[in-house]
Amino acid sequence: MYLSNLKPAKGAVHKKKRIGRGEGSGAGDTATRGHKGAKSRSGYSRKPGFEGGQMPLVRRVPKYGFKNRNRVEYTPINLDTLQNLAENKGIDTFDQQVLIANGLASKNELVKVLGRGKLTAKINITANAFSDAAVKAIEAAGGTVNRI
Repeated sequence: MYLSNLKPAKGAVHKKKRIGRGEGSGAGDTATRGHKGAKSRSGYSRKPGFEGGQMPLVRRVPKYGFKNRNRVEYTPINLDTLQNLAENKGIDTFDQQVLIANGLASKNELVKVLGRGKLTAKINITANAFSDAAVKAIEAAGGTVNRI
């Protein structure tokens, strides 16, 4: 077998249907669009969400809720996760690059350290925000907290 004699499987390739090319083609006259009506005319396009005159779903379902556009979204990291990294990988200084390298945050995310779990390792951490419990636990273990 060579590249020069490769070809598609039998029946896999179909000829393109040439519509609107005369009566003899079998697809002339109405060009497979049927007779009359908006759908047979050029330039026709149905509105997105149109349901044939029935009240569309987007109008049948009531609106509710509120989305605060000024909300600041943080990626949470708990003390037990930091303790685990400090024990297993011997890390004592945590900053954005270290968190990214260990898969805890991505490049443009804001990080907030939360106070779940026990912290016994002395760590220095730099993050965007801290909970009060996290700050107390880090400082009690002899570490330092730096806010960006």
